Amino acid sequence: MKQPKNTYLKRNQWWKYAVSLLIICIYLLPLYAVVVMSFKAPTDLSPRLSLPQTPYWGSFQKAIENVSILSALKNSALITIGVVFIEVFAGCLAAYPLARNRTRTNKAIMTVVLAIMMVPTLSIVTGVYTLLVSLKATSTYSGIIAVTAAFGLPLSIFLYRNFIAAIPQSLDEASAIDGASVFQTFYHVILPQLAPVTVSVIIMKGISAWNEFDFSLYVLQKPRMYNVTLCIKQFFSETFTDMNAAAAAALLGILPPIIAYLALCKVLWTARSRDKDGH
Repeated sequence: MKQPKNTYLKRNQWWKYAVSLLIICIYLLPLYAVVVMSFKAPTDLSPRLSLPQTPYWGSFQKAIENVSILSALKNSALITIGVVFIEVFAGCLAAYPLARNRTRTNKAIMTVVLAIMMVPTLSIVTGVYTLLVSLKATSTYSGIIAVTAAFGLPLSIFLYRNFIAAIPQSLDEASAIDGASVFQTFYHVILPQLAPVTVSVIIMKGISAWNEFDFSLYVLQKPRMYNVTLCIKQFFSETFTDMNAAAAAALLGILPPIIAYLALCKVLWTARSRDKDGH
């Protein structure tokens, strides 16, 4: 007796789960190493990946006292919030006319947007730095936020444009028949439907802004303006012999985006549950 085709396919999908599990382990192994090392005492001579017998908090104290990690966390938070706000606000506004008016001009604009996405950051950092120096915007929140948001905006526009293009244009026409302006149509009809892509943009661009290093290395020259990546880089270079303290500094730097991501997922999951209950 032949097995049902669906059963045969399910039994032969094990390798996909195995590959997925392997990829997850590869990504989680460095995080595991950071967590383990940050809780080990400098006198602990056990293998680096083995769990400590007793948690040691001295590495965190050293990371906070020797490096301005708390100031760096504040700087990264302010920069990330500013970048995400600009990219969400400007991204959806710019994407709406590009999605609805498919003219040659808009197609040319989208070509330029895609071309900007392909430009390596390091290839233009010298020009960006020269421009910011002339504007006296180095080591300022406005300078790093403007630069990071400007070069991250094309991806936001691309994502919003594709999402809006999938929304039936008949909704816009019905709203126009009822006497709504273009802005009213966008605000009351289109914007409420952008929640899924907005969450994706917030996560992607928020993590990107938090981990930003290329522009920060040149733009943020004063130590008081260092973000998390520059602070951890400085700490690694200054205390290379104390890897436990360096790991503690790195862990303090990666915890905020993880917590923010989990909180955002919780809010999104709650909203979906309410929508299902409402229907």
